[in-house]
Amino acid sequence: MCGPITVDENGAPASSRQASKMLALHLRRSRNVTQNWYALRVKPHKERSVFEYLQGREVELFAPTVHVKPKNPRAAKKRPYFPGYLFVYADLQEEGQQAFSWIPGAHGLVAFDDEPAIVPAHLIHELQKRIAQLNAQGGVETVDFKKGQHVRIVSGPFEGYEAIFDMRLSGKERVQVLLRFLSDHPQPVQLSVTDIENSKR
Repeated sequence: MCGPITVDENGAPASSRQASKMLALHLRRSRNVTQNWYALRVKPHKERSVFEYLQGREVELFAPTVHVKPKNPRAAKKRPYFPGYLFVYADLQEEGQQAFSWIPGAHGLVAFDDEPAIVPAHLIHELQKRIAQLNAQGGVETVDFKKGQHVRIVSGPFEGYEAIFDMRLSGKERVQVLLRFLSDHPQPVQLSVTDIENSKR
């Protein structure tokens, strides 16, 4: 069985120093089958600072980040693939379920019925490959949308839903769309611009 892909937070091959550190974490992981992947919710625009904080604690983690080609040349050239989330690999039996509740810039682990939700390892593996492929292809190109345009949500909790583009939020690579969800009245939802694409309808 193949071991995990050794990549940095961008999904790119890690440096030798990073690889050595990650190998040590992998060897430790192979001796401890109670470790699992979990999704950590972080505050808006805090993905990088939380990532660096956890790196300092030698936590194994994955922050899916893609290169983007923004229309505004002054805009950031990299974006979180899942804004507001990081993935951490931890043994909660040893560290306790509250181990990630008091991290600066984080809200804690995603949980259902107060139980942290385990993210299957094969999904992390596939996501690492997908991010590496996107970045190898030059990243994701942002698109200009017009008010009233039909769009499709391609990632996040509303993936697969059709929506209507409302506005681009000032100074941010985020947008607002109108989504009919459990209601006849469209509700405003804020997303990353990389979460939507032009609908074919």
